[in-house]
Amino acid sequence: MTDFEGGPVDPTRRLERWRQRRAAHLAGLRWLGTETTGGQPVRYVSGELLVVDEHYDDARRVVEGLGHRAADVATDEPLPGVRRLRAPGLDAIKATRRTRERASDGTVAGPNHVLLASPFEQGGPFGRPIAAAAASIDAAPAAAGAARVVVMDTGVWADSPLPASRYRVGESDYETEIDVDRDNVIDSDVGHANFIAGVILQGTRRAQVRIVKVLDTFGVGTELQLALRIAALTDTDVLNLSLGSYTVDGQPPVLLRWALNRFLVGRDRVVVAAAGNDGVTDRPFWPAGFAGADVPWRQQVVAVAAHNGTALCEWSNSGPWVTVAAPGADVVSTYIHHPDFGTGWATWSGTSFATPHVVALIVERAASTGSVLSATKEVTSESTRSVGGYAAVL
Repeated sequence: MTDFEGGPVDPTRRLERWRQRRAAHLAGLRWLGTETTGGQPVRYVSGELLVVDEHYDDARRVVEGLGHRAADVATDEPLPGVRRLRAPGLDAIKATRRTRERASDGTVAGPNHVLLASPFEQGGPFGRPIAAAAASIDAAPAAAGAARVVVMDTGVWADSPLPASRYRVGESDYETEIDVDRDNVIDSDVGHANFIAGVILQGTRRAQVRIVKVLDTFGVGTELQLALRIAALTDTDVLNLSLGSYTVDGQPPVLLRWALNRFLVGRDRVVVAAAGNDGVTDRPFWPAGFAGADVPWRQQVVAVAAHNGTALCEWSNSGPWVTVAAPGADVVSTYIHHPDFGTGWATWSGTSFATPHVVALIVERAASTGSVLSATKEVTSESTRSVGGYAAVL
């Protein structure tokens, strides 16, 4: 392949161009706000404040105290127990902090965070995928009594070596376009969900996988979108979340906390989430951060860091909230058919891809325990070796 100037494509230059185009994509989102806190960007939907019902009156007073007329403030209830206040020009970060000060509680209010799954960004793959030789994947339907696994991510790309017989997807959960730059290099996160599902299906025949689209083709989505899709889940045993964000003051995202509480409490379910790829050691990354949060269902959340076989990957996030480490460097899985990927398979690295390794292990163990909670406890506590201070599950 040659670039648009006629010479060979320089991988470093190509990646930099990709990053520039993705930055331009984010800059073009007029509703996107960004604040740097703790050295990491916190992205959110401008003009929106999320607050639990008990502190709704406090939030209204704060918003009006910031100069917004009552008539200009719109309110709805996206999930039971949580209100959303919207006002043109509302400073969501300032409103969050002032509402929390009134309540003396950092968990009662927050912005509508923006979550990402993308290279050199939170939650997603580290760097771009590289074409790989075709590997094998069983196309036979899942075994009887298969665990119900949901991958919430980008949409699925139909033209892929990922066997259609091994996963379910709604019509609105497909990707239909591939963005490319001037030398036809893939310029989006198309294939991210395909890759994750492929890791799961290579690891077990006991998973019935469903892919649910919550991120756009550039790997961008909102806390509200994710929370609503989680709240709508019924036939689910294990939820794979290879995405995430940092939050204001490191506090849990309000709406996502409520959605996961509704999804997990009193049920035989687990969430397996990526720890993130920024090399951060002192700041939780959400939703994986719930594994170390003060919530009654924290043991139903598994936060997954990435190792390379011998050590924790230098780019993998870590911290006391991380549960286990799994293979995340040079993972091979199903990608998409494209001129640059003749086999449709790729090699990719990131905590995004360490996460589905853990999902597959839990599903396999659940076949004998009869419970994903029991299986999760066994998988996360029976490792015979440690990597970077964490149990290495593979």
